[in-house]
Amino acid sequence: MEEGKAAAQKSLEDFDPKKAPKRNKFAFACAILASMTSILLGYDVGVMSGAVIYIKRDLKLTDVQIEIVVGIINLYSLVGSCLAGRTSDWIGRRYTIVLAGGIFFTGAILMGFSPNYPFLMFARFVAGVGIGYALMIAPVYTAEVSPPSCRGFLTSFPEVFVNGGILLGYISNYGFSKLPLHMGWRMMLGVGAVPSVILAVGVLAMPESPRWLVMRGRLAEAAIVLNKISDSPQEAQLRLADIKAAAGIPENCNDDVVQVANQNSGREGVWKELLLYPTPAVRHILIAALGLHFFQQASGIDAVVLYSPEIFKKAGLESDGEQLLATVAVGFAKTVFILVATFLLDRVGRRPLLLTSVGGMVFSLLTLAVSLTIIDRSRAVLKWAIGLSIATVLSYVSTFSVGAGPITWVYSSEIFPLRLRAQGAAMGVVVNRVTSGVISMTFLSLSNKITIGGAFFIFGGIAMCGWIFFFTMLPETQGKTLEETEECFGKFGAWSHSKGNKDSDKNAEIELVN
Repeated sequence: MEEGKAAAQKSLEDFDPKKAPKRNKFAFACAILASMTSILLGYDVGVMSGAVIYIKRDLKLTDVQIEIVVGIINLYSLVGSCLAGRTSDWIGRRYTIVLAGGIFFTGAILMGFSPNYPFLMFARFVAGVGIGYALMIAPVYTAEVSPPSCRGFLTSFPEVFVNGGILLGYISNYGFSKLPLHMGWRMMLGVGAVPSVILAVGVLAMPESPRWLVMRGRLAEAAIVLNKISDSPQEAQLRLADIKAAAGIPENCNDDVVQVANQNSGREGVWKELLLYPTPAVRHILIAALGLHFFQQASGIDAVVLYSPEIFKKAGLESDGEQLLATVAVGFAKTVFILVATFLLDRVGRRPLLLTSVGGMVFSLLTLAVSLTIIDRSRAVLKWAIGLSIATVLSYVSTFSVGAGPITWVYSSEIFPLRLRAQGAAMGVVVNRVTSGVISMTFLSLSNKITIGGAFFIFGGIAMCGWIFFFTMLPETQGKTLEETEECFGKFGAWSHSKGNKDSDKNAEIELVN
């Protein structure tokens, strides 16, 4: 009789609404600490936009030299990005973060003491290598420690900190602009060493990635970490089983330490599988990830962020103070809307948020191009056109930050299978930085050739092509584990109905475990 009552009570409980799991505070803290590496890039991008005004005057540089010193760090970062995949597989994700911070600290100190242009270029190289490491490892680590229920929220943190770093760089520009010419820009650049010191201390509290531990055969350690970063013990068991399957470890193997085959020779197989003999799913994943990184940068975001004072000067703001204050507004808008994006990623989904974001970017870029062209061709001061130019710059960076900015890193870090993740993420960073370097090292020359309005017409056209690419190539990955996302790729159009089926299967599996 009592068994019957218990069964009836249990069946009634099945009809109770499921409570949403609370966000895991430990995973949240790990994501924050790892994402702090992205401040390094953000601060450098933001501070250089204003520092170049004074570097040009102090070192007597030409526009071409300014373009190079601003944009070359993106190409320098390729060295770090290319090494980061192998380094993170070798020493682990956590110590790769420490390495990134140490390299950038050295570069920032050298930039602050630069006596001339060649020395400044060398210092930019050192800082660029550190930035390359940071760009690759932060989203990978964060994706690997995040529970599926809030992976989009947590994996967007690197982009949040990039924008926070940009804002700090803009504020630093304005604050140090009152110092003597030879000292102001050096202080702007040298202060960038501070975040890397904080990062080196904070990383001591972070655990190693459970996926890297499983790849090394350290199953007991991986289980301990998963229990800390998962929403429930059942989810930790499922995640461990998924990771073991992806690493080729039998599900019934519960030893504390196991031997994982092909750790070294497998790296050659990774590149073959990515580039030479990809499956349809892997080919689709690679095209989607690289295309996402390309269009994110080719739409001109770094041109706006790096050359905001120059754009505002062309729009009609004459003094350094007005230009730098308007640039602070750009940083503030980017930071506010990236925070909005973190709360939308796991609610709205990657795909609709990205398409809405890029649509807003297209409208903003084309409107900015029209207003700058009108200002350029008018002999009178048109206050409405100046106001429209400032407003569209702000709307462009806002729509970028609410979707295209964070989703590029969230999406590209979660779609690669475990065996290909580090190298695939590194390839995405390479495309991202090369594209950014080309844009930032040609923007002033392009604007001089075809006018600044013409340059933004080109960026608007590229963004429009990007919208078509995203609509065609990118399936939704919201709510799926990292091991499940590969199944979304390889069949165009299949994502429109796969999400619900996969979620129901996963829920059924969790019920069985319970």
